Amino acid sequence: MPTLPYLDHPGPVPLAHRGFSSTGLENSRAAFAAAVELGYRYLETDVHATADGMVVAFHDTRLDRVTDRQGAVAALPWAEVARARIGGMEPVPSLAELLEEFPAARFNIDIKAPAAVTPLAELLERTRSHDRVCVTSFSDRRRLAALRRLSRPVATSAGQAVVGGLLAVQRLPPAARAPVARRLLAGVHLLQVPEQFGRVPVLTPAVLATVHAAGVGVHVWTVNDRATMVRLLDAGVDGLVTDRADLLKDVLRERGEWV
Repeated sequence: MPTLPYLDHPGPVPLAHRGFSSTGLENSRAAFAAAVELGYRYLETDVHATADGMVVAFHDTRLDRVTDRQGAVAALPWAEVARARIGGMEPVPSLAELLEEFPAARFNIDIKAPAAVTPLAELLERTRSHDRVCVTSFSDRRRLAALRRLSRPVATSAGQAVVGGLLAVQRLPPAARAPVARRLLAGVHLLQVPEQFGRVPVLTPAVLATVHAAGVGVHVWTVNDRATMVRLLDAGVDGLVTDRADLLKDVLRERGEWV
């Protein structure tokens, strides 16, 4: 598997979840700017596409929860979505704007809807952002569809189908796990998961060891308290996604791991 620039961070990777989202303005330009001002190089975001194909940095299917307007993003033209204000204050940014405004930043991009696949791939091609992004999705089908549309490799993180397979692998005898895990993780650079999903443990010591043995990094989301940050870093995870960009920076600095 090729070594990609996105993956060259020398130590645990701090990722600002939807920017510095504890500001209350998730996925806004202000939230991303606040993370960059703290020194973050890795910014996590989600994408949808508007009815006319603009790729926007936005988590929800609808505008209702976090903006002063209503409606499904996919059903509205960009001109309408651009009038919405996150928290009544900040406009919904396009991904193109963010790539241009923060040229030194790397973006972890979660594709939230099938309609965003082709517009995202076209944007990454047009802006030649391949080295700056990790493309992921809960849906491996969406993720792989985006990758097939790109002319160059990009970093990518496994979706739910791969994660489910890895959990099933843990029921095999230890000696049989490695070859199956390597097949499941072929073409994947990262596993980005919560510690548990509902009541189901996801990131167990056995899963961490299996994934690392396959040469794949592990990032954990969304970690917002000091004790959990320290415990996971001590366990050897390769990155943390957090709403508390300020706190994670403090923890990494105390450990001599803020780069």
